[in-house]
Amino acid sequence: MDLTVVAYVIYLLVSVSLTVWVARTLSRNGRLFLSDVLDGNEKLADAVNHLLVVGFYLVNLGFVALYLNQDDGVTDARGVFEAVSTKLGVVLLVLGALHLGNVFVLNRMRRRGVMEREQLPPVAPQDWVAPSAGA
Repeated sequence: MDLTVVAYVIYLLVSVSLTVWVARTLSRNGRLFLSDVLDGNEKLADAVNHLLVVGFYLVNLGFVALYLNQDDGVTDARGVFEAVSTKLGVVLLVLGALHLGNVFVLNRMRRRGVMEREQLPPVAPQDWVAPSAGA
């Protein structure tokens, strides 16, 4: 069997497995964060979580597929390891960048929601104070 095909198979198995593992981890652990961002709306948090996971799969698996092409033929075992490690390194960097981008956007949304909630008085005003004569 051609070693380039072996490198492709290893790359696809590892990168798809990593994509699935990261997506499940982010989905499971990000639900609580999304619930907080969306002010406790559990149904909306679940829906947004699902949409984020689908988008994550589409972007990352699309990148994995586009990055599959090997320009140089792999001729020995060392070449297999070098090709696979380079491709997996780039995929991991893309996964990390996507994760950091999602966390950044969601954290900004969360901060905005916290600021809006803090601007409301804790209880309704009970009385008015007349302005002082000097003001």
